[in-house]
Amino acid sequence: MKTSDFYYDLPQELIAQTPIQRRDASRLMTLDRETGEVRHRHFYDLPNLLCPGDCLILNDSRVLPARLLGQRLPGGGACEVLLLIDKGEGVWECLVRPGRKLKTGARMAFGNGELTAEVVGEAADGNRLVRFEYEGIFLEVLERLGKMPLPPYIKEELKDRERYQTVYSKVIGSAAAPTAGLHFTPELLETAAAQGVGIGYVTLHVGLGTFRPVKEETIEDHPMHSEFCTIPQETADLINRTKAAGGRCICVGTTSCRTLESWAGRDGRVEAKSGWTNIYIYPGYRFKVMDGLVTNFHLPESTLIMLVSAFAGREQVLAAYRKAVEEQYRFFSFGDAMFIADGISAAD
Repeated sequence: MKTSDFYYDLPQELIAQTPIQRRDASRLMTLDRETGEVRHRHFYDLPNLLCPGDCLILNDSRVLPARLLGQRLPGGGACEVLLLIDKGEGVWECLVRPGRKLKTGARMAFGNGELTAEVVGEAADGNRLVRFEYEGIFLEVLERLGKMPLPPYIKEELKDRERYQTVYSKVIGSAAAPTAGLHFTPELLETAAAQGVGIGYVTLHVGLGTFRPVKEETIEDHPMHSEFCTIPQETADLINRTKAAGGRCICVGTTSCRTLESWAGRDGRVEAKSGWTNIYIYPGYRFKVMDGLVTNFHLPESTLIMLVSAFAGREQVLAAYRKAVEEQYRFFSFGDAMFIADGISAAD
């Protein structure tokens, strides 16, 4: 398939720049996989679309305040560092700016010298290996000095950085939020659980590769990025019980989907496991465990819209996106959501 097969026209003004005041007041488009029917709701309606015996699987990764603004040493020229992967012993793989001035041996300071760093090497793709020097606990230093690594299409400053975290985030490690989960509130999760819906968690640390454009003309030629993910035993047991009893496994976000589909057997059984995944899901993929998907609206020609199209059909997804544009939905990280499953039309 061609990358251009996943293009749609999106007016810039529909790209949400800030979160709405109430998380679950965002709009929710539902897409019935069987009929292609689209309906318009709000996210607080989601529990009404779930059935007792279903399970919701959420990604509990927490975003690292990984963007550091500082000065080059000596001289004081501005620099920016974005933490990507913890290599251990104080060394991180990072994106740096300006790259031409931050070669091996370059030094930087952040927060009036509270945190200093030296470029100690370069990765094969041009990223830098940076060793940080500090007193105390590194994550606490980051909480003081770091900023949220918002996606490049968000130009507004985020006033409350907790709004770029899910309410159930727990395991620090992501360079971007698993944004489908931003709509959930503790009350909504409690409502779903009270209705007999199982709640389970996986962890996938979202990398910046999720924003990497597909530059190849043919989608199969795109090199998919790797991300670290974990399925706890408790979650594996919940999914297997749910499926055995005839319930549905509803993934919240493409990250939860990629985690489960990476480690599920051909028979749909899930085992507790941790590891790196570079699973690439596009039309033609046969899903082993996911029965429904809660997701945001994704960039044109991205691997994320390809995954959604693999689940719901490219033509149906693009038709739903055209309807979302027509109805003035909000797009991308701080935007509105979709719920895709079979039989939604009969769920009212």
